[in-house]
Amino acid sequence: MVLEGLLVGESMVVELPLDEEGNKIVRIGHSPDPDDAFMFHAMTTNAFPTPGYNFVHELQDIETLNHRAMNQDLEVSAVSIHAYPDISEHYALMNCGASMGEGYGPMIVCKSGITEEEARQNPIAVPGLKTSAYLGLRLAWGDCEVAVVPFDEIIPRILDGTYVSGLIIHEGQLTYVDHDLDVLIDLGKWWNAKTPNWPMPLGGNVVRKDLGEEVMQDITNYTKMSIEYALKSPDEALEFAKAWGRGIDDDTNRKFVGMYVNDRTIDYRQEGRDSIRLFIKEGQDIGLIRTDFDADAMRFIGEP
Repeated sequence: MVLEGLLVGESMVVELPLDEEGNKIVRIGHSPDPDDAFMFHAMTTNAFPTPGYNFVHELQDIETLNHRAMNQDLEVSAVSIHAYPDISEHYALMNCGASMGEGYGPMIVCKSGITEEEARQNPIAVPGLKTSAYLGLRLAWGDCEVAVVPFDEIIPRILDGTYVSGLIIHEGQLTYVDHDLDVLIDLGKWWNAKTPNWPMPLGGNVVRKDLGEEVMQDITNYTKMSIEYALKSPDEALEFAKAWGRGIDDDTNRKFVGMYVNDRTIDYRQEGRDSIRLFIKEGQDIGLIRTDFDADAMRFIGEP
């Protein structure tokens, strides 16, 4: 697809393709998990008017989305906070759509009886090297030998003995108990204890800068409206979200969505933004994030 653009000041503003009714087509990339599906349900199913825009979603795992963002592929995408500095030249972080661990987060799990020392002596299955979960692991445990495994295969690979332990994200943070696995560390609790009880940054939504300020603001506003719509009328969005829950029941679906779609998702709030800045700085200190990125100068589209 070739997109035409026009110069505004010193920047090229991309003109988006139009649908048959003349609406701008905006592709939203998000993970195939219930919380993202819940957030974007309203705006991608025309549950409320979005004049001038046609939002379509593309579902891929978060590590794939991180790398697509590095190629400036999608107009809007969920990304890991860990990956944001690498794409910050071309994408702005929205002030809504956060996935943050409020006293919970990614976990290292293992079969019963495995010690932390044993886990550290073996490769740890992780969902991607640009995920925030991986950055959290490295901040908590330092250097570790790891193996990248699709997030939905980590628990099965622990159960079949391929890996001694694994770093789980998404609904695995609830379903691991069904497999009698033990938790060696909950990174969300670890981060809360390390900071002034701040939430652990995990994922955020970004919008491409070359769309221009007006379109960036429009998309951010509609994203916020979509989240608010789902929170006020959750049943339809929960049913929609369950399709991406890999067989989880209604109660688990509701609990998981509630963990990661809440008031913080509408607005990071100051401690959320501060937590993101600190998370990035800590990553810079251990060499996992580029040091020329100025976390203090970060702008959040839609910030009050």
